[in-house]
Amino acid sequence: MTTSNGRAERRAATAAKILAAARAEFGEQGEEGATIRGIARRAGVDPSLVLQHYGSKQALFSLAVRPATDLDADDVPGHLSEVLAARLHELPPATRALMRSMLTSPEAAAVMRDYLQERTENLARTMGGEDAELRAAMVVSSILGVTIARHFLELPPLTEADEGAATRVFEEWLATLR
Repeated sequence: MTTSNGRAERRAATAAKILAAARAEFGEQGEEGATIRGIARRAGVDPSLVLQHYGSKQALFSLAVRPATDLDADDVPGHLSEVLAARLHELPPATRALMRSMLTSPEAAAVMRDYLQERTENLARTMGGEDAELRAAMVVSSILGVTIARHFLELPPLTEADEGAATRVFEEWLATLR
């Protein structure tokens, strides 16, 4: 006889497999091009299981593209440098999917806007000053712009930049905003 613990573990494993497949599918196809059937095929499950676990394609997209990190107020410069370094390398499929879709899909735009607002609010709390939220929004938007210019527009100074030089320039600029 199967225990409820065993069932819960299998259910969690299936959900994780679907989420990983969704990240890859959204990364390759974007929010509009990905389908529940494609995600299910990639995960090796029936499409009904995708809906059973996540409810809808939009709910799955929102979860698949959302990184699970909290900003540590004690290490803002280090955290932002890590984010920039990550954006200079190959983008994770979930990030690529969200960025590819955010200008054509209102749902993807809302996910990105909510994420950027959360990052802005967290960063602003660490900055202080009356215009902290505006400065934080500028930093967050700048990283978004670097990501777009590097990975989608392939702007030569960014595609050819050494990570150390890009990080140094970014940190110098960031210091003027704090």
